[in-house]
Amino acid sequence: MKNFILIGAAGYIAPRHMKAIKDTGNTLIAAFDPYDGIGIIDSYFPKSSFFTEFERFDRHIEKMKRSGTTIDYVSICSPNYLHDSHIRYGLRIGADVICEKPLVLNPWNVDALIELEKEYPNKVNTILQLRHHKSILDLKDKIEKGDSEKVYEIDLTYITSRGQWYFTSWKGNESKSGGISSNIGVHFFDMLQWIFGSIKDFSVHIKTPDTNAGTLKFKQANVNWYLSINSEKLPTSAKENGLPTFRSLKIAGEEIEFSKGFTELHTVSYQKILEGKGYGLIDAKKSIEIVSKIRNKEL
Repeated sequence: MKNFILIGAAGYIAPRHMKAIKDTGNTLIAAFDPYDGIGIIDSYFPKSSFFTEFERFDRHIEKMKRSGTTIDYVSICSPNYLHDSHIRYGLRIGADVICEKPLVLNPWNVDALIELEKEYPNKVNTILQLRHHKSILDLKDKIEKGDSEKVYEIDLTYITSRGQWYFTSWKGNESKSGGISSNIGVHFFDMLQWIFGSIKDFSVHIKTPDTNAGTLKFKQANVNWYLSINSEKLPTSAKENGLPTFRSLKIAGEEIEFSKGFTELHTVSYQKILEGKGYGLIDAKKSIEIVSKIRNKEL
């Protein structure tokens, strides 16, 4: 059984990390978040220590280490702009790290972490869960077995409704979240470059606080992509069925069904990491480069 600590315990995605820790037979011994409304932790680890001040959390971790308690993993679910700092903290206390997406905001942050990681015996892992989705794995297998010279025409649409709170929170601040493409697009961009090869060119033709859209040219794919958090942009079929989210991936007009099967992907990611087969800094860098280019593109 491995000992985990969690930074960002009140975040939206934190319960999936808690569930993954529990489902893989491990334990959470301490958690931190400035916000104290985290009753969800009772469903997984009611005996875990919890702190709302990082200084007290840090002191507690140091006391545990000095008393002989091993901190095996630090799971990071904090706001995007804090990932870099919290990854460094995890390495300094001698733990392996599991960081939620996006790993960091800029490719040069990845470069610095790669150099820092060399100074420690521990590894930085990240969650690239689409690489574990069965439909995506089947698609990758199909492309690899097909014509290596073929270039596929792809349409990617992802609309996930967010309310006005989004723009008040750190998520609505591009300097803290990285913007729409980092927040909701980075997994898709990682998946596309993982399957279709290196990026050759890109364009952005919509860049507003709630919607990004453009094109990406990979070695084996030309992609038209559209990302939005505006519920008004949902297709009529989704609205009529009361669905807050719409995902669509079409290759040469053929729909690739991957709207289901997401709930267990964090657990699968943790299983792979615990087996020493997780995705690390170098794996994450290409998608970070893509979202950075999109964010800094002037229209």
